[in-house]
Amino acid sequence: MMSRQSKPNIGQFLESVYGVNTPSRRAIEQLIILTMKVLLLYPKFPDTFWSFKHALKFIWKRAALPPLGLLTVAAMLPKDWAKRLVDVNVRKLREGDLAWADVVFISGMIAQQDSARELIARCRAAGKTIVAGGPLFTLEPERFPEVDHFVLNEAEVTLPEFLRDFERRTARRVYASSEFPDIRRTPAPLWELADMQRYASMSVQFSRGCPFDCEFCNITAMFGHRPRTKTTAQVIAELDNLCRLGWRETVFFVDDNFIGNKRALKEELLPALIQWQKRKGKRGTPFFTEASINLADDEELMRMMVEAGFNQVFVGIETPEDAGLAECNKRQNQKRNLVADVKRIQRAGLEVQGGFILGFDTDTPTIFARQLEFIQQSGIVTAMVGLLQAIPGTKLHQRLTDQGRLVGQTTGNNVDGTTNFIPRMNREMLREGYNSLMGYLYAPGPYYQRIRTFLREYQPPKISGSLNWRYLMAFLHANLRLGIIGRERFHYWGLLFWTFFRRPTLFPLAVTLSIYGYHFRKTCAALKL
Repeated sequence: MMSRQSKPNIGQFLESVYGVNTPSRRAIEQLIILTMKVLLLYPKFPDTFWSFKHALKFIWKRAALPPLGLLTVAAMLPKDWAKRLVDVNVRKLREGDLAWADVVFISGMIAQQDSARELIARCRAAGKTIVAGGPLFTLEPERFPEVDHFVLNEAEVTLPEFLRDFERRTARRVYASSEFPDIRRTPAPLWELADMQRYASMSVQFSRGCPFDCEFCNITAMFGHRPRTKTTAQVIAELDNLCRLGWRETVFFVDDNFIGNKRALKEELLPALIQWQKRKGKRGTPFFTEASINLADDEELMRMMVEAGFNQVFVGIETPEDAGLAECNKRQNQKRNLVADVKRIQRAGLEVQGGFILGFDTDTPTIFARQLEFIQQSGIVTAMVGLLQAIPGTKLHQRLTDQGRLVGQTTGNNVDGTTNFIPRMNREMLREGYNSLMGYLYAPGPYYQRIRTFLREYQPPKISGSLNWRYLMAFLHANLRLGIIGRERFHYWGLLFWTFFRRPTLFPLAVTLSIYGYHFRKTCAALKL
């Protein structure tokens, strides 16, 4: 066992029996390394809008997405090592898991920090060697003194060096690099480690990096401005592997800006995805992803994405105010008719999910009404509105540090109603305005009105997935929860009848969005927004 408590004992035992440098001792040490048992540990997400916790219960799922990063790291570890994934979003960490493991690899994002600390404490109490990586630890490793080794930045660069030193028993505490690796050499994730049926979607990655430079975003700091892409063959192989393992539902392309390299998309990936979908016949695989608003400028790209199976796209709108967009250097959103852009994307066959931010220095008390007006007019049903937070490593964080306005650590959850800096607007006014906006946005009346606005514009793609028993049961559950005992029952049945007679092909989508609304209202209530 390679643990905090056992490492010295192993060395003492081998030295007493075999001497300091005997061949027998070196052989046994190598055997210990070769038979390593690795526990891959993923912390719990808080209950947020993005967790879809309450909506997932309708389809008997435990989490929206699996830990793609950890599963990719698992594929980079020695093949002879035994590996076990514990995602505490879908099951608890058991004492038996810790007893089994020789070393623990933990990764996560800032929003998972509370759970990460709890898990690290349990691993430390069990005497396990702890190796940490991912955005949470890359940004501020000094906040986790209990961790033995940090493998930071992109694992393709830093993990091999750590593994070499680890096998020699000379591993340093921190491995970091400013190098951006060629992800065409990145191995496919070890999906076999995940309990796939507990997730609502699977995920793949095509690119890393973003050509833009938004002040509040840390993506370019972590992955650079030049989008690096995998080969088309890599992506198709990963999708084929998911199908081989029995996956038949939605797949999320996790790229922070899927259209960062339009040439590679149009000339390579999308044509291959279109052919891949055709080979599958009528039972296609729906895709969704994230993209910048300039997607609306390229009708050919939108057409190809829809033909390839994409039916949803998350877009960072942030604010309808040009002053706020200029402040955060969101130049790709400036001087545009953003409502018209959103509707153009919807009419192309892509449901737009939007991200919005309050708390810019240029925001005035009128911003709450402006955000509400924009969201309602655009028909963005899934509107994630959050207060601005300064994330370490961003230009915003540096600016606020220089101005002496930082007042604490970011929670990493921009929809919990908190900020970690002193805003220009009165803090109480900002908080109260945010609470009022969220309460109105997801109240049954405005929410169901927004669904109808969206359904009027939306042109459904040919590939939308197939209805299975889970979704049929979800419909029955929705009829009970929303249509009989819910306070939105009149809005719910009104929407279903309207959709049945006006847009019958969108009936399953209307039910899905109704269920999302239930989740959003529950989350607002839990956060006391």
